[in-house]
Amino acid sequence: MHIHVNGKNIEITDAIKAYVKEKIGKVANHYDQITGIDVILSVIKNPAATGKHVAEVSCKMNTGVVHCEEAAESMYASIDLLADKLSRQVKKFKDKALSSDKSSIRNAEVAESDDSEEVAEAVES
Repeated sequence: MHIHVNGKNIEITDAIKAYVKEKIGKVANHYDQITGIDVILSVIKNPAATGKHVAEVSCKMNTGVVHCEEAAESMYASIDLLADKLSRQVKKFKDKALSSDKSSIRNAEVAESDDSEEVAEAVES
C-alpha cells in the first residue's frame, strides 16, 4: 500500500509526512484490500476563514474509493480528525462488502412464503 502526501499552499515537511503515514497507515489494519491512499494537505490563506488547515484523503480499494475531508485550526488536528473519519468509513465499507455475501431480505421473504404454502397444504390434508 502506498501513501502519497501532497500539499497546496504549504510545504510538506518530513515531520508532517511521517505523522500522516503513522496516522493514516493504521487504516490498513482494518481492511487488506486497500491499494493506495492519496492525502492532500492545504492551507486557506483567507484571514476570515475558520478552519484554515484542510486535509483530504482518497482511499483506493479493489472494489471502490472512500473520500474524506476535514478542516481544523492546526494541520495536526485536521490529520487526527481525518484519520478517525477514514477509519470509520473504511470499517463501514468493509462491513457492507462482507454483508453483501449473505442472503438478502428478498430471499428470506421468498423462503418464508414457500414455508407458509407447505403449512397451508398440510392443514388442508
